[in-house]
Amino acid sequence: MRADGTQTPPVTVQSARLNDLDDRRIRNIRPLIPPQILMEDYPLSLRSAATVLDGRRGAEEIVKGEDDRLLVDVKAALEYAKLLKEYADGAKEDLHILMRVYFEKPRTTVGWKGLINDPQLNGTFQINKGLRLARGLLLEIANMGLPTACELLDTISPQYIADLISWGAIGARTTESQVHRELASGMSMPIGFKNGTDGSLQIAIDAIGAAASSHSFLSVTKQTDGNPACHVILRGSNSGPNYSAQHVKNAAEGLKKAKLGDKLMIDCSHGNSEKKHERQVIVADSIAQQLGDRETCENIMGVMIESHLVEGKQSIPANGPHNLVYGQSVTDACINWTTTVQVLDNLRAGVQARRKLLGPRTGIDNRPLSSVRDRELSADGRRDFNDPSIFGTA
Repeated sequence: MRADGTQTPPVTVQSARLNDLDDRRIRNIRPLIPPQILMEDYPLSLRSAATVLDGRRGAEEIVKGEDDRLLVDVKAALEYAKLLKEYADGAKEDLHILMRVYFEKPRTTVGWKGLINDPQLNGTFQINKGLRLARGLLLEIANMGLPTACELLDTISPQYIADLISWGAIGARTTESQVHRELASGMSMPIGFKNGTDGSLQIAIDAIGAAASSHSFLSVTKQTDGNPACHVILRGSNSGPNYSAQHVKNAAEGLKKAKLGDKLMIDCSHGNSEKKHERQVIVADSIAQQLGDRETCENIMGVMIESHLVEGKQSIPANGPHNLVYGQSVTDACINWTTTVQVLDNLRAGVQARRKLLGPRTGIDNRPLSSVRDRELSADGRRDFNDPSIFGTA
């Protein structure tokens, strides 16, 4: 029935049009570059491969409790990477630092969706260009010797960049998604699942159990063995933070009850900071204190920090990225570099306090990075990064 009260005519064999069945709301189609072509255009070097492998091994040993350093995930851009690399080298006895390089931004409603989706920041959605920029950036950072972390927002983009990532996250909005759990089960690096936006920890615990199992899903050739290196991330919720000692103990008990260990990571931002970037310092202070407390020190294996060169955040102008402040976030608000160093120093002190309580337990390898597992790589450093012989449990 139409708005004017007349009857809508029925679809007949004569009036039916095949092009009405599909793509009715598609403006245009731009084919994506095949993942293998992009990987050939931006191939791994031996150094970048060694960086990724070393980052993955360290992260996995921390998740398993074999390394007592703290896994620290920091958000930054390329120039920030140079500062972070210098700090990471000096702190490697206590902190295993990965740079947080998120190319896609989950949105509750609308907004800029990230570098891969819209690299020009102007709504032109040149995704092939975004994929090239993303892979090129990861290669540059890996060649510096700094491992990276990334959120797995969909099942397509990891095909282009997963071989360059040492640790991955599944966000609060997708932890409950079956396809993301299946994706995590086949990834070659440790994966963290965030609690739900409503604060539910059980969905993250369920996700870890699901990801540890083998799966067969909509992939042309791949079936998964399951990923035993998954863990929970406490990120707070719409109703408040969940980083306190009691929250940590409750989460650890839930994990042990599910026979999934007792190690977890804490996100200093999002619900835990009540979306106030400066409160990340307060959260990190609490974590450092808990690292020195026998009741919680063994449960905390990592933290996430949102940090950049310049404090705060800025909006992208409607007409494109003009007059943006250099080094300031265009997504979530961040702490600046000076504050980041203070936070990291405090966390180092917490790790050292834990070590005094429990004694040292570290998987740190002091061999030159260029020699790490290079015997397992082909001459050009482009061995299949989904090969379990490389990423199997050490």
